[in-house]
Amino acid sequence: MSEKKMSSSRKHHLKSLMLSIAKGILEQEAKDSEVERQRYMAETCQPLSLPSGIQTLQELCRELHHKVDVIDEERYDLEMKVNKSAKEIEDLNIKVIDLKGKFKKPTLRKVRMSADAMLQALLGSKHKVSLDLRANLKQVKKEVKEETADVGDWRKNVEDKAGMDGRKKMFEGEA
Repeated sequence: MSEKKMSSSRKHHLKSLMLSIAKGILEQEAKDSEVERQRYMAETCQPLSLPSGIQTLQELCRELHHKVDVIDEERYDLEMKVNKSAKEIEDLNIKVIDLKGKFKKPTLRKVRMSADAMLQALLGSKHKVSLDLRANLKQVKKEVKEETADVGDWRKNVEDKAGMDGRKKMFEGEA
């Protein structure tokens, strides 16, 4: 709170000073860029000296056309190289996306086809191969276990299994 607030006239004065300094810097940068541009143009582009004869003028035109053709070929080569690189980058991006697994897997639908129909679809209509896969399957008969346990008196069952004779009967019954 010990700091005093600046008066509005002081603020406006400082703001105008900052703007005038920035304006001067921008003008100086514009002058420097113009000088740099003039220096570069003088360095790279020699002044054009137009010959007075028609023959020499035609020769100059041929030279300029040849230079334009060379530069156009270089531009075309570079453009093709850039396009090829862009295509490779796009392919690699697609591979990266595939490897990350961000693509959505389509839902698979259940298709009811017999084995003969599948073979015909794969091999075409020329080959007539029929596979009866069910014929190769082993026939299995279900065995029904019948438990003939007496539900009656449990004491009688315990007495039968008591002693060595009962244990022997129990093992013989399992085997």
